[in-house]
Amino acid sequence: MPPYAIVTGNPARIVGYVEGSSSILETDPTVLKSSLPAGQSITRLNVGDVTLHCLKMVPDMRGDLSVGEFAKDIPFVPKRYFLVFNVPSEKTRGEHAHRKCHQFLLCVKGSCSVVVDDGLSRREVKLDSPELGLHLPPMTWGIQYKYSPDAVLLVFTSDYYDASDYIRNYQEFISLVQSQ
Repeated sequence: MPPYAIVTGNPARIVGYVEGSSSILETDPTVLKSSLPAGQSITRLNVGDVTLHCLKMVPDMRGDLSVGEFAKDIPFVPKRYFLVFNVPSEKTRGEHAHRKCHQFLLCVKGSCSVVVDDGLSRREVKLDSPELGLHLPPMTWGIQYKYSPDAVLLVFTSDYYDASDYIRNYQEFISLVQSQ
């Protein structure tokens, strides 16, 4: 089982993670936007430099539109993207950190939960609206789980794929964090 996982059942299924903070993060975009100063759309999560971004949403009777502009809304220039979908609800994805690569996660359909961990603090964020984006800077341990059956997670990255940039062992991650 991954570190800090809460499991139940036989076979064991991850149902949550122990958080490093007892505060509840409200991820309803309407509530988030109303709690931010005028013109601000970014919330710091107090887990390293992880930030939650409220992107523009334009409701329309013909269909809603969510808009993000790379130079304005994503804190790096994307070089790669990938989609995660058809994830069985009991499975986890991620469970790694990057040495140099930034990631920006958007659940464009359905929902999933993301646990972010900087080696000192952890927090779980539910991505359930295409107007919510989550920035994971380098040296942030990320886990995605609780995928809804229709979930589609879009991830933009600052770098091309490089296997040597991945830290896949949590104890190695902790050791690297402590040495910095």
